[in-house]
Amino acid sequence: MSSLNLSDFENFANSEEFINTLKSKLGTKKYKKTLKGYQYDIELLKLQTELVNLQQWVAKHKKRVCIIFEGRDAAGKGGAIRRFTEHLNPRSMRVVALTKPTESEKGQWYFRRYIKELPVPGELVFFDRSWYNRAVVEPVMGFCNDDEYNKYMIQVPEFEQMLFDDGIIIIKFWFSISKEEQLKRFNSRLANPLKQWKFSPVDKEGQKRWDLYTNYKEKMFFKTHTSFSPWIIIKTNNKKEARLQSIKYVLSQFEYFTKNSSKTTILSDPNVAQRYSKDIEKIKR
Repeated sequence: MSSLNLSDFENFANSEEFINTLKSKLGTKKYKKTLKGYQYDIELLKLQTELVNLQQWVAKHKKRVCIIFEGRDAAGKGGAIRRFTEHLNPRSMRVVALTKPTESEKGQWYFRRYIKELPVPGELVFFDRSWYNRAVVEPVMGFCNDDEYNKYMIQVPEFEQMLFDDGIIIIKFWFSISKEEQLKRFNSRLANPLKQWKFSPVDKEGQKRWDLYTNYKEKMFFKTHTSFSPWIIIKTNNKKEARLQSIKYVLSQFEYFTKNSSKTTILSDPNVAQRYSKDIEKIKR
């Protein structure tokens, strides 16, 4: 296997000859990986074009769209949000990633700090974690007591019903990752000086308390999956596929103008993006 040079991109008669050159220079395995990466980049760009069209439609029709990203640590929520927002107009789009509540906020109604971040007319808001912290992370890590948790679980469907009745469109994603893949990503972060900040003691505890996390996650699905605010589960062991399919799901939910002008499929793959159902086999991740 040898490196590519400029002449490789200049001296070929047809595409088949060029592909053969790439295979011989890169090797079959690396060639396939490179081709797959190229196809992902092209598909992502097409979908991001569709997102720009969607944003313009949301702004014109004064829609309020709230997209929630939940899931275990290292499931790829932040990376997906970056691909969603990369080419959007920041004037009518926000990413919300709240830090832990202040002492003053702890004494307020739990939902108050999130209400302030809800979209205004014509705006898309992406929540990198949301009010669902209290459904899973907080009880698992002991950040709330049983009374606070039980009160929250009663109130959250009513809270979302009020948002829905007021015209706010809510899309709820759960990014699902396997225990083995999560550990692999944790180790990768620790080995990279530029990503070590992403790893915290809470992440480490999340691996130890995997089954407890699963238990609270299942209760959350059962209690808060509704017809007006369903959970969409995205399989994220393949990060790139998860990004594409989550974008496709969002696009499929709206009838914006110039829809599918990029000439790509905007229907999500049900093998990757699946609507939660109380009747399906219990999800282990």
